[in-house]
Amino acid sequence: MAENKRSRKKAKKGMTWKKWLLLIIGIFVLAVGALIAKVYIDIKRTASDIHEIIPERPKSDMRDSEIAFDNQDPFSILLLGVDAREGDSGRSDTMIVMTINPKKDSSMMVSIPRDTLTEIVGQGNEDKLNHAFAFGGVKMALDSTENLMNIPLDYAVQVNMESFKEIVDAVGGVDVNNSIAFDGFSEGNIHLNGEDALAYVRMRKQDPRGDFGRQDRQKQIVQAVMKEGASVSSIMNYKEIFDSISANVRTNLDFDDMVDIQKNYRDATKDVHQLYFERGEGQMINGVWYYIMNEEELNEVSTQLREHLELD
Repeated sequence: MAENKRSRKKAKKGMTWKKWLLLIIGIFVLAVGALIAKVYIDIKRTASDIHEIIPERPKSDMRDSEIAFDNQDPFSILLLGVDAREGDSGRSDTMIVMTINPKKDSSMMVSIPRDTLTEIVGQGNEDKLNHAFAFGGVKMALDSTENLMNIPLDYAVQVNMESFKEIVDAVGGVDVNNSIAFDGFSEGNIHLNGEDALAYVRMRKQDPRGDFGRQDRQKQIVQAVMKEGASVSSIMNYKEIFDSISANVRTNLDFDDMVDIQKNYRDATKDVHQLYFERGEGQMINGVWYYIMNEEELNEVSTQLREHLELD
């Protein structure tokens, strides 16, 4: 009789622990669910904050139809690093074209020299490509760049370069491999905070490659931010990252577009092929310095991008 009583007491104690365990698990599941819901709401709010429709440009004139992300259509992005000044719309000192092809699980990236002499579409004259943004905003920058590159540019991402340091700090800084030592930046692998990253991408006078070296550093920082932004530590710090993005980034990609890209194109951004413009030359025209593209090199880069977009 006493033994049965002890057994019942032991079983009751076991059931109590199971109930507590189930309660703890239930609370944990609810907490995780609430966090996921909060993150989702914040992502949607951030996407709404940075979304800007480009008037009169629902799609590129070089496209017969809009991009269908659910069909995994290859697409392109123009990344504009804008050096805005008070009372001035600023100039796009950084211009990077990216193409993303999920069927090939790869992306391509090329920086365009900001002083490139080309037609400014909608302005009716030739000028430096980075002036297109100052004259006509994102639309004119897109139209002029796709005319130069002979590829459709489907989307634009505009980043305020002066405040870009906030985004770098929000992801905990970035790691890059520096090819040359300059102004306190040692050669080799270095860690950069936001202020350092801005100085790193802006330097060109001490670089024997001039603007070409600067373009490589710009692409390094962009890729490093993308990598850090996807890390576990950054995900835990997502609120600060979202706030920085809301304040400093604008794009014509909306929330649904971003969800589809994350779902259907994620692997394509892990393998990024770098293309370069190096064979052009500088030239003074009417007292102004321009970069004159090497036509053969321009055609070669354009052809590679067109093939990656499955246009040829």
